[in-house]
Amino acid sequence: MKTIKNFRSLSQEVLQERLGEFKKELLKLNVQVASGANTANSGKLKQTKKNIARVLTLLQEKKEVLM
Repeated sequence: MKTIKNFRSLSQEVLQERLGEFKKELLKLNVQVASGANTANSGKLKQTKKNIARVLTLLQEKKEVLM
């Protein structure tokens, strides 16, 4: 839950940047899994997906507050 508290304090622009970073990281991890390399970081894939969902949720909440 510590990460969600950190994300809540960020602005929309910073959240958009973080979302882009997480998506790039997810792409890299998916390529690694597909090629069979680096199986030691299997938990990182799941965590990255959760972080993307958290950021998208917060962006949606901030969008609704502005309306």
